[in-house]
Formats: sequence, C-alpha cells, structure tokens
Amino acid sequence: MTKPTKTAKPRAVPPVRRKGAIGVPAKKTAAKKAAGDQSPYHHGDLRGALLKAAEMVLERDGLQGLTLRAVAREAGVSHAAPTHHFGDLIGLVSELAAVGFRRFNAAMRAAGETGTTPMESALARATAYLAYARARPGMYKLMFSTERLDMTRPALREAAEASFAGLASVVGTQHSGNVATDDLTPDQAAHIARTWSLVHGFTMLTIDGRLVDILRRLPDGADAETLFIEMLKITVARKD
Repeated sequence: MTKPTKTAKPRAVPPVRRKGAIGVPAKKTAAKKAAGDQSPYHHGDLRGALLKAAEMVLERDGLQGLTLRAVAREAGVSHAAPTHHFGDLIGLVSELAAVGFRRFNAAMRAAGETGTTPMESALARATAYLAYARARPGMYKLMFSTERLDMTRPALREAAEASFAGLASVVGTQHSGNVATDDLTPDQAAHIARTWSLVHGFTMLTIDGRLVDILRRLPDGADAETLFIEMLKITVARKD
C-alpha cells in the first residue's frame, strides 16, 4: 500500500517593513522631514544661507533668474522660507544688495589704505571699484537696480549712503559734515556726479563687454584697468 505524499507547508513570509520612500525606512524619512530648515547647508543660520543662495543664483542666472523659489531650491529649504525671512522678492534682493554694498565699501576702504599719497589712495580705491564689479557683475548690477530695491530698508540705506560718502571722499570734495546727507555746493555736486558717472559708466561698459574692440587694440600688456587709470588721470589733471 502506497503511503500518501506529505504536502510541504508554505514558508512563512516575513512582514514587509513599511518605507517612507523607495529604499528609505519611514523613520529616516520622518527624521529628514522634521529636520526641515535645519539642514547642514546653513548650520542654523537660515537667513544667512538664503542670502548666500540668492547670490549664487544671481551670479549664475542673472537678475531674471533670481526668484524666491529659485533661492529656496538652491538653499535646499521649503519655498516658504524666503518669504518668512524677507517678506517678498524685493525684501530679499534689498537685503542682498546691502550685503553687496558692505563688501564693496570694505574693498574700496582697504584699497585706499594702501596709497601713500591722496592721489595713490584715490586711484587704488577706484581700481578696487572696478575689480569688485568685474568679480561680481550680477551683484554690482543689482546694487544699482533701483527699481528692484526698497531703499527705505535700514540695512540697504545705511550701506548705500556709506558707499556714496566713500565716493565723495575719493574725489576730494571738501566738506566738514556728512557728505552723504548734507547740502552740497553746485561745485561739489558737479565734481561728485562727474566722477561717479565716469567710474560707473566705464564699469558698466566693461562688465557688459562693450569695450572689447577698444581693449584689443591697446598695446601688449595693457588691459581694462590700464585704460581706466589713464582715464582717471586725465580727469584729475583737467578738473581745475
């Protein structure tokens, strides 16, 4: 008599562990979400991280690419984070411009200290002006894009006024008070405006690539800075 064949019992299948995402345990996903704005990118300084991210977007994508969403994406935080810290895009770019002006002022101040005569100091500061703009063209253009900025914000107003005062001191305007806010004589105003127009105009032409044809025809070894210094020397020589 043939013995009945034993049917093998099915092997128990271990319960499937639920995951928050493919290959990622739910606990890790929850922990990552809970971390939120405390990502290692900004080490607790979200406001500073957003400004840093905004500058990166600005220099890479230009003013047209600088949006709140782009900044949040660059910083790796929620889209609401920039709004929480700056209110809107104007608030963000205004605070970013203030950062730019402070660096700009520090660069010119440091350069001016290298000169041994007033003329050397003035030329050094002017050269630092051009160098800053060439190194950070996006930031420089933002600093002077008045229609995009809220000049009533204290940080921006203070930094911009310091920049104007520094420019006035470069051109040698004699003024015992606060040249950034006090009344000016017509001669003082004309002197400042002339020099500022020259420096800003040359700088914009340079960073926009509009002087390429002139620069390529200069003698070997001469560059934009060489031409800039020669222009300033001519202006100083003729100011009287």
